[in-house]
Amino acid sequence: MLSGAVLALSLMSAQALDRLDFVVAGGDEALERTVRRASLLIAQQSDNQTDPEDLFTAARADYGRILGALYAEGHYSAVIRIAIDGREAAGIAPLDVPGRIGTIAVFVDPGPRFRFSQTVVAPLAPRTELPEGFRPGETAASGVIGEAVDTAVLAWREASHAKARVSREDIVANHASQTLSADIALAPGPALRFGPVTVKGAERMRVQRILKIAGLREGTKFSQTELDRAANRLRRTGVFSSVSLAESETVLNGGLLPIEITVAEQKPRRYSVGAELSSVDGVALTGYWLHRNLMGGAERLRLDGAITNIGSGESGVDYEFGVSIDRPATLTPDTTAGLMAKIGHLDEIDYDADYAEFGLTFTQYFSEQLTLRGGFSFEYVQGTDPTGDFRYRNLSLPFGVTWDRRDSTTDALRGFYIDGTAKPFYGLGTTGSGARLTLDMRGYRSFSDQRFTVAARLQGGAILGSELLETPRDDLFFSGGGGTVRGQPYRSLGIAVPDGMGGTYLIGGTEFAAASMELRARFGTSWGGVAFVDAGYVGADGSSDSHAGAGIGVRYETGFGPIRFDVAAPVSGDTDDGVQIYIGLGQAF
Repeated sequence: MLSGAVLALSLMSAQALDRLDFVVAGGDEALERTVRRASLLIAQQSDNQTDPEDLFTAARADYGRILGALYAEGHYSAVIRIAIDGREAAGIAPLDVPGRIGTIAVFVDPGPRFRFSQTVVAPLAPRTELPEGFRPGETAASGVIGEAVDTAVLAWREASHAKARVSREDIVANHASQTLSADIALAPGPALRFGPVTVKGAERMRVQRILKIAGLREGTKFSQTELDRAANRLRRTGVFSSVSLAESETVLNGGLLPIEITVAEQKPRRYSVGAELSSVDGVALTGYWLHRNLMGGAERLRLDGAITNIGSGESGVDYEFGVSIDRPATLTPDTTAGLMAKIGHLDEIDYDADYAEFGLTFTQYFSEQLTLRGGFSFEYVQGTDPTGDFRYRNLSLPFGVTWDRRDSTTDALRGFYIDGTAKPFYGLGTTGSGARLTLDMRGYRSFSDQRFTVAARLQGGAILGSELLETPRDDLFFSGGGGTVRGQPYRSLGIAVPDGMGGTYLIGGTEFAAASMELRARFGTSWGGVAFVDAGYVGADGSSDSHAGAGIGVRYETGFGPIRFDVAAPVSGDTDDGVQIYIGLGQAF
């Protein structure tokens, strides 16, 4: 046993790296951070990797990686030395890797920052706007040159010159004057049109439907935007695991450019389940089953189910079941039409109700970030509140718009999200007529290398034209709970109305506003923390009330969204005075 322990200690000693010295001359802290981020040696040290062969490979690679990082910052006369136990890594033969590495010393002298003396990319397509940094006197960052070339080529492709390319590239660094000259010539090629479109890889999906969804019409002018939109339309269906569009090398008579679409289909069926826990609202269980390609034309059949407020101390169990079928490329390649139906039961603080809804929907995709929704629906609600039975029936024309510029839907670091809806409705019988308006705005800003993120959310809603008691109960607005004000019980803030027996009961209001602010921090690659404050307001017929809550939470990154654990308490209002806990997947908003 002793000999085995000695052998293990000997192997550990052979693997050990005693010290990694990393020096960037010049005192530019931002540049030093950039160089260190580019270094594989720094990454291996952070991961406690001390295998000699891996360290040697990383050291050899760091010459090019560090040089590329310096070029990107405009430094073209750098000196880079990487010594492994006193020997320059570049001079060690690949077959002569040391059996043990004790010390690695990295020294980087970035030299002066070069500036552009000449910046030429020609010829340019009409209305081409090159990057502002690509001009004489600006820092000669290598990335700016590439961005300028890409911008110029893309502009020609947008102008139907699909074969535009770089024909000559003269980039000269003058070390005496510390300047860089960039002279790049382009060959635009002829103006082309989309030619015949063929499809490879289709199995269950009908080829004609693929062509219809892609929307590339033979004879129309070529543009990169249309090519990208065709690929996005096909990806949006969810039928395919991969989509690629390739241009032919050969141009047909009449300037027609053939396009080949290659797809790989996913399994047609998918299901998902989810759960969320609140100490007051109880457990919420959700799930769906999806068929991506029901009839071979990318028709999506989806069955949804939800059971919420299980074990809630404030209300009973709610449940809902829905079915929908959507068909892309209906009317236009960017229009998805759908049919939907759902039934459910609500056991709320102020009422019990059974409901059903049937509708026809249309979604227009103007881009991957901007969509418009519209449709027609019939809603029926039958229920009981402290004053007796009620029934609501209405026809509505709901429509809405979503503008989503977030970099992630589950853990956004930057960007914004805006969703607005308007639902004019016509009441039947004793149901009122009017319109329901909602607005949801979210914004995200990160700083300190994205270690900290400020997230803000504003919500608002209003019922116009319909009296409070004539409005369907599920169209009214409450505040409180995980979606509005954390630290306050679910749907705890509403409007008190007489129950006819000398008391009151709580229903939703016709006016609503809520605001949330979060400061999110990241610790390493997996853990994070958050501090937040929420506030809400509900009003109707001149009566109103407000409340607020605040708390802290932790996040653990799973790869498909962070697991959320929040603890919150009320800070104003009289709707509750206890601590609440929220657990879920993804950020709160």
